[in-house]
Amino acid sequence: MTDKPVVLFLCIHNSGRSLAAKVLLDHYGQGRVDVRSAGSEPGDQLNPSIVTILGERGLDTSKEFPKPLTDADAREADVVVTMGCGDTCPFYPGKRYLDWDLTDPAGLPVEEVRPIVDDIDRRVRGLLAELIGD
Repeated sequence: MTDKPVVLFLCIHNSGRSLAAKVLLDHYGQGRVDVRSAGSEPGDQLNPSIVTILGERGLDTSKEFPKPLTDADAREADVVVTMGCGDTCPFYPGKRYLDWDLTDPAGLPVEEVRPIVDDIDRRVRGLLAELIGD
């Protein structure tokens, strides 16, 4: 691992779970972690419930958008966190993989997405503590 760990969050559409994880780790990491996110089949817009919940927490998603997975992002990552993409997420040998089994928030109202974001928040804090010792 480099001095600044690189974490890549992957899900299918890169519009909900991986977006929340990226924004949260960026926030908590305060520049100590290089955080990226991507989708195996990127969507065309961000999940509005995720955007609302992150906004309630004072987190800005205005510069985020669903991005495709690039070979470079995967190869540069120290840790790859997959979130429900199963076989659609490619495997890169030699990478540390974590698979976070999370409910897909697509089409769910804010009230049902809030516990998913809370779960992602807990996992992100745990990962950060592991990576940088906080």
